[in-house]
Amino acid sequence: MKRTVSTANFIDYVKIYVRSGVGGAGAVHFRREKSVPKGGPDGGDGGRGGHVILQGNAQLSTLLHLRYKKHVVAAQGQSGAGGKRSGATGTDAVLPVPLGTVAKDAVTGRILLEVVQDGAQEILVQGGRGGRGNVHFKSATQQTPRYAQPGQPGSEGWVALELKLLADVGLVGLPNAGKSTLLSVVSAAKPKIAPYPFTTLVPQLGIVAYKKQQSFVMADIPGIIEGAATGKGLGVRFLRHIERNTVLLLIIAADTPDIPQTYTNLVQELQTYSPELLDKPRLLVCSKIDLLDEQARQTLVANLPSGIDHTLISSVTGQGIDALKEKVWQLLHDA
Repeated sequence: MKRTVSTANFIDYVKIYVRSGVGGAGAVHFRREKSVPKGGPDGGDGGRGGHVILQGNAQLSTLLHLRYKKHVVAAQGQSGAGGKRSGATGTDAVLPVPLGTVAKDAVTGRILLEVVQDGAQEILVQGGRGGRGNVHFKSATQQTPRYAQPGQPGSEGWVALELKLLADVGLVGLPNAGKSTLLSVVSAAKPKIAPYPFTTLVPQLGIVAYKKQQSFVMADIPGIIEGAATGKGLGVRFLRHIERNTVLLLIIAADTPDIPQTYTNLVQELQTYSPELLDKPRLLVCSKIDLLDEQARQTLVANLPSGIDHTLISSVTGQGIDALKEKVWQLLHDA
């Protein structure tokens, strides 16, 4: 699986103004036939106003198609008619969105709904209910009601749509830590790889094959620098994408001067952004192990942070890749 998007086309946040349709008015009408001079009320109900609906689409990986669609308006319901005929329902406004899209009230930040299944439809804003026709208001004391309900108004307001990628495993680390190289080795994804920081500018997804036709999805986000959770670098823009990951791999290059401090810094950035991220299972992965000789590797292992499982890998030579898959699969199974 290869899912890549150019930097310009990867849009994971849009704000749109939505308005559902007004319900149709109920009809005030009386049955008039030659043989029935006083047939009584027969006004039909108004139709429901159209909803604004989000529909999951697994073929989409960005909110780009909504970037310039600032106003979304559903159709209003039609009025009722004589003969107890109901008005037509207003046409719904259906917006296709990638899986993992979260809709929030743009003012309060309250989560309204989430779309996580392909084809699933979630009502973002409900259309107004149609008014009842005068046939409903006939009574023993009121044989000729000349009243019908108006349709209810629709709802409207600003809504923020955020994309949070759906992946089992998230790669977290400093720029140029080897995350993209690892993803390219274990999956068919082809992220940009170069020997300088911030070559990854948008999240990348790849499917990692495991034993017996089993697999899991891995996500690589741009590198995190100190202060990312408060707005520095590129990491803050994409930290939301690891909120849905089941397991986090903290990738640190083996030639990093102070691995324990780097690990602490990464954990602090995650905690600052969202304390719930620390509840996820995580594994410390020391990449680029091929750069060290045997003695340096032993020294590295002896100085690794305590309290977290670790593994050593080299994406260049393939060393430790199978063991990494084993550990990740076990963490996913336990979770």
